Amino acid sequence: MKRIFNSGMYKYANLILLTATLAFISPKHYHSVSVTEKAATGIVFIEDSWDEALKQAAKQNKYIFVDAYATWCGPCKMLKARTFTDTKAAAFYNANFVNVAIDMEKGRGPELAQKWQLRAYPTLIIFDPKGKPVLGTVGFINASELIRFGREALKK
Repeated sequence: MKRIFNSGMYKYANLILLTATLAFISPKHYHSVSVTEKAATGIVFIEDSWDEALKQAAKQNKYIFVDAYATWCGPCKMLKARTFTDTKAAAFYNANFVNVAIDMEKGRGPELAQKWQLRAYPTLIIFDPKGKPVLGTVGFINASELIRFGREALKK
C-alpha cells in the first residue's frame, strides 16, 4: 500500500480526478445541461438575487418560486435536503418556474421579509412574472405537496 501512495501513478490519478471534477462543475458545463439532468441534482435556484429572478421571469414569462429561508432554520434545511432534491419536484419546478432562494437575514433579505410580511421560515411564495404574489405557504412540505402547491399557483 505504501508503494502505491508514493508512486507517480497516484499523483497522475489524482490529477485526472481533479481535472474531471473541475470539468463537471465548470459554468460552461452547467449551462449546457438539460432540465432532466438538472432535476437529478434538485431544483436549481438563483441564490439571494430577487432582482435577477424578476429579470429572468420577465424574459422567460415564468412565475417565480421563492424559498425564503434562514440559515439556522431546521425545517428550511429539511426542505433543501429532502424536498428540493426530489427528481419529480425538481423537474416540475425547473421547467415551470424561475426559482430563487433568499436568505432572509442577509443582503436584501430583511427588506424583502418586511415587504412580504414574513413571520416564520421557511416561507415558500410564488409570484407572477411581474413580481405580484400569487400563493404562499409556511413550513416544511414534502415533494408531492410542493408539486401540488406549484400547480395550484399556475392556475391562478
